[in-house]
Amino acid sequence: DFLILFFCLPVVIFNEITKKRLLGDVSCRIVPFMEVSSLGVTTFSLCALGIDRFHAATSPQASARPIEQCQSIIAKLAVIWVGSMTLSVPEILLWQLAQDTSPVSGTVTEYCTMKPSSNLPESVYSLVLTYQNARMWWYFGCYFCLPILFTVSCQLVTRRISSTEKKTECRGTKHSQCESHLNCTIIGLTIIYGLCTTPENICNIVVAYMSPDMSKQTLDLLNLINQFFLFFKCSVTPVLLLCLCRPLGQAFMDCCCCCCEGCSPDTASSEGSADSKLKTEMSSSIFFDKPRESPPPLLALGTPC
Repeated sequence: DFLILFFCLPVVIFNEITKKRLLGDVSCRIVPFMEVSSLGVTTFSLCALGIDRFHAATSPQASARPIEQCQSIIAKLAVIWVGSMTLSVPEILLWQLAQDTSPVSGTVTEYCTMKPSSNLPESVYSLVLTYQNARMWWYFGCYFCLPILFTVSCQLVTRRISSTEKKTECRGTKHSQCESHLNCTIIGLTIIYGLCTTPENICNIVVAYMSPDMSKQTLDLLNLINQFFLFFKCSVTPVLLLCLCRPLGQAFMDCCCCCCEGCSPDTASSEGSADSKLKTEMSSSIFFDKPRESPPPLLALGTPC
């Protein structure tokens, strides 16, 4: 989301204002690649979160599950990112820069067009052309239907298991609240993703079947609307995650407070930060299924006399 807002948003705004493409042909290839990669990362992350919630619900001793190792988390993130970027490689070969001269003013405008270059090797050109023809349905099935159906199915199974366990009273109230809060976070992220990607999929289907009857201005407007919703998703998702995920939001606020405060030692502030750190660690340990450690035994005060 940060990369999309930092790199793609200025390029699109510059193009709309000046009718010139910033960085030329490079931006025409990199911007779609980054946008589709962002959708892939979000899609596979939602699927991974759904699997994690399903394992948390079906584990026989979910409250005593050990925390996941850092190497395992890094491996999952690497698979998500590398897989998303690999599936987005055809976007680099699909787009290229084009120019158009206005018949009224005579000014030259630059825009990106979905047209594979004829200089590509024959085998690569045929693959890219096949991807272009199937892009609409691939986009709709992989980046829209897959995360929504996956999240909905995992949530339905999780809720069914949770309702069964509530009847038998197998779990504590605090752990059940944390599990439901995590499920609400995933549902919120999925709703935002679904609402922001629905207009783009509708526009893709409309353009695929009605493009000969539509003017270039209409196609440019639809493309601009699609990019606006993508930028809106990238802006709202981190804020929503910080608001719904309380340990993450608390850690973010603690980092902001640490940056705002000076480096001078203060006993009260150190005690307060230690207390907030302890609360954050306790809440995050429950939030991420980390087992609680038994409190140390109380030491006897005084002397034998």
